Amino acid sequence: MSGNIEPLFALHSLLVWPKRVSSHSQTNKKMITDELNGLYCTYTGVHAGKITELPSSGSNRRYFRLKGEGKDLIGVYGTSFEENGAFIYASDHFRKKQLPVPEVYIHSDDKRFYLQEDLGDTLLFDAIGKGRQTGHFDENERLLLRKTIALLPSIQLAGAEGFDFSRCYPQPEFNRRSVLWDLNYFKYCFLKATGLDFQESRLEDDFQQMSEALLCDATETFLYRDFQSRNVMIRDGEPWFIDFQGGCRGPLYYDVASFLWQAKANFTPELRRELLNEYMQALNNFQTVDETAFLGRLRHFVLFRSLQTLGAYGFRGYFEKKPHFMQSVPFAIANLRTLLDEDYPEYPYLCTILRRLTCLKQFTESLHKSILEVHIVSFAYKKGIPDDASGNGGGFVFDCRAINNPGKYERYNHFTGLDEPVVRFLEEEGEIAAFLAHAYAMVDVSVARYIRRGFTNLMVCFGCTGGQHRSVYSAQQLAGHLHKKFDVKIRLTHREQNIEHFYDPIA
Repeated sequence: MSGNIEPLFALHSLLVWPKRVSSHSQTNKKMITDELNGLYCTYTGVHAGKITELPSSGSNRRYFRLKGEGKDLIGVYGTSFEENGAFIYASDHFRKKQLPVPEVYIHSDDKRFYLQEDLGDTLLFDAIGKGRQTGHFDENERLLLRKTIALLPSIQLAGAEGFDFSRCYPQPEFNRRSVLWDLNYFKYCFLKATGLDFQESRLEDDFQQMSEALLCDATETFLYRDFQSRNVMIRDGEPWFIDFQGGCRGPLYYDVASFLWQAKANFTPELRRELLNEYMQALNNFQTVDETAFLGRLRHFVLFRSLQTLGAYGFRGYFEKKPHFMQSVPFAIANLRTLLDEDYPEYPYLCTILRRLTCLKQFTESLHKSILEVHIVSFAYKKGIPDDASGNGGGFVFDCRAINNPGKYERYNHFTGLDEPVVRFLEEEGEIAAFLAHAYAMVDVSVARYIRRGFTNLMVCFGCTGGQHRSVYSAQQLAGHLHKKFDVKIRLTHREQNIEHFYDPIA
């Protein structure tokens, strides 16, 4: 299919997709719950005692938890019986392969309604929430990620054995049309919406080149299509896969790129490499992996998936006016900036446009706005609690006066909490370490939350009698702690010492 025809598919989606969402949103809730309760009764022999609708994301499906004397089940209503049928078939196939996916127990004749296994409420996305917010993943979070990525080859290869790809929806394989659809999705739903000027014919040339690169080898593996942490549930510490109804025959690399370069995952390069090694080691159980060749192929899919993600965010954000998706755009743009640090000589014009895109004012401004500034202040209570110049009315205020005061001793009168004699006095006493541990715990929660929500200012104050020893030490220590743990700007003010600067750690 020529590049001139492909844009029609992207334009067609703008006309058709919103109608499906509108129809879904207007569907009578009572009708849905009655149908699901009927299935529940047929399967368990009793009616559900309670039916609760669960939050949905960008999907057209609606989910309900049905609780009763029978058992807890998840009820699903979807407007597309073809899509539902693809999930029901794939779930049954994967279960027979002993893969961790929810079992479908019963469905309506038209497959618009079905009941499946209840895996609980914990998404992998939430289970690694602290790491995503801070960029520092603890060992438990890393373990969950390693377990998840290590299971992916089982879905892709063992899951593909005997799989009837003609049952896939909307198409049986990842092909040239798939590639050009997604690239034009990016072009029409995101790139054009930014107002950036570009030569469409030259961009199409690079799109054609990328299509060739992505499809250069045939594969008989299962492509999950949307393999990311929101589509993995954690039950009893183990990952379970959901939302694979869009899967088809396709290359391995796509899913790896989707998972490791998910816009809001916030994986560090070191963690991404660790997980990539875990995946290749697991893949070696099925086929021999040439690491150099694998990484060479993967880089094309990482760029492609990044563009597809921006297209989805653009459609959901610019056209459907859903703020959640627009809030994800800065993360995706940041990913793209990092990718472009490595040259893609195969796509010269595309890379030129992408570099211009990442430099657009709306994205550079959002990048700067998203950086949280924490203002840490030491002060003397007798001179009052400091004002918050940000207009937010203040933040944390910690009272250091219960801690043993070096100021009682004349030999410390000419020193502050920045000086080694006072530091040694406070640390040898031991009280201040426990005090600060509690302060860190409280401040860390707010900093992580503020970063996640895009807030730009937080104030933390430490007060003591004279604003010279204990408060100064505490403020300085918190600055060092936050500098190590979070990507934030730190403004440090020792008010009574007339010292103010942006934190610069002492080597």
